[in-house]
Amino acid sequence: MKVFVRILMHLILAATIAVVANTVSGQPQPGEYEVKAAFLYNILTFVEWPAPMKREDTRRVCVLAEPPVLNAFNGLNGQIAAGRKIEIIRVAPGENLGPCHALFIGPQAEHNLPRIMKALEGTGVLTIGDTAGFARQGVIINFYLQDKKVRFEINAAAARRAGIEISSKLLKLAGSVYGAAPAGE
Repeated sequence: MKVFVRILMHLILAATIAVVANTVSGQPQPGEYEVKAAFLYNILTFVEWPAPMKREDTRRVCVLAEPPVLNAFNGLNGQIAAGRKIEIIRVAPGENLGPCHALFIGPQAEHNLPRIMKALEGTGVLTIGDTAGFARQGVIINFYLQDKKVRFEINAAAARRAGIEISSKLLKLAGSVYGAAPAGE
């Protein structure tokens, strides 16, 4: 655990230095969705998918969002997380979500959330959102802003139903965890 905390502190320090350097040099600071994309990249290393998805060499991250949001996630395309290549795929409402390992659900899909969640039942897809109330509606990881900083909450019960294991390290970093397993389980 000490090694994890030390690595996390180094990452936070590096991110702070990068933001300060970009501010001083006149480079644009990352926007909200670039930060969320960076969070997603790191989250992918703390998640285990059910078999046979676990054995696949590529992690397909589908994005159900408008182009400005999609553009932020496109920066992850071709990156390697936990030894697997990330492939970003834009999906439209009603499209087949079968090839997705993870699905980012943008705010404009809020009215379709019950239908999306029903379609994903039993598929092992990691759902990620960024709209208030999404985690309580069954989305596994939901981003939110607190004091102008990106935070996340986790619906552990939804993860278990999907057959997805989330590292205890990631659970400890979450702002809130819903449906946590009782101690000793």
